[in-house]
Amino acid sequence: MDSLWAVLVPSPGTALRASGWALITTVTVVALAAFARHRGVSVPYTRKIFHIGVFTGAAAAHSVWGLPGTNVFGVLLASIVVVAVLRGDADPLYRVLARDTDRPHRSLFILVPLATTAIGGLASALLTGPYAVVGYLVSGWGDAAGEPVGARWGKHEYRVPSLAGVGATRSLEGSAAVFMVGWGGATVALWGLAQPSQAALVGLACAAVGALVEAVSNHGLDNLTVQVAASGTAWIFLS
Repeated sequence: MDSLWAVLVPSPGTALRASGWALITTVTVVALAAFARHRGVSVPYTRKIFHIGVFTGAAAAHSVWGLPGTNVFGVLLASIVVVAVLRGDADPLYRVLARDTDRPHRSLFILVPLATTAIGGLASALLTGPYAVVGYLVSGWGDAAGEPVGARWGKHEYRVPSLAGVGATRSLEGSAAVFMVGWGGATVALWGLAQPSQAALVGLACAAVGALVEAVSNHGLDNLTVQVAASGTAWIFLS
């Protein structure tokens, strides 16, 4: 029990530093996304600004403070998102996250990815240790690229299972973007955990698995599945 507590719960100093980092990250990303939305950028793009910033911030927290610091980061961030959902359209964060295509369940498709992100990150960290950062960046960067690329250039669409009866489609072009950008994210994540040549090659495998899993995952659940699949691939090749 004591060992599990040490794995999950930070020291007071770590909690303070990770909280500060979470606030800095959240304020910065929300400000950027809200500014973009105010300038007329559509929600598929503003949502991904937030997505990239949050996952990158979590990867940095995990690299510096391990899972305890990442937990603090996640709890504080989740609290801010929940408050935004409760306030609805009056909240600037809600306006950059709530997609019209998810009506009448816009809030559901903010809260479900939030929960699956937390579960996926925790599972990846507990199962693969330091390789969890691979899942953070493949999901945070690769998955973030898929939706806007698909919305702008997607021609070859396919339907995916969804929740609450809300229809969802993806495209081969979007999936290709998940793979390419995810490869970059995986390579960056692995750079400090493996030799440079290994980082690129194993990163390629992580991105391929992540893109394949994202392509077949339920709408709203891919933040969990992609994280676990990508970090698990890195762990299999390098542990």
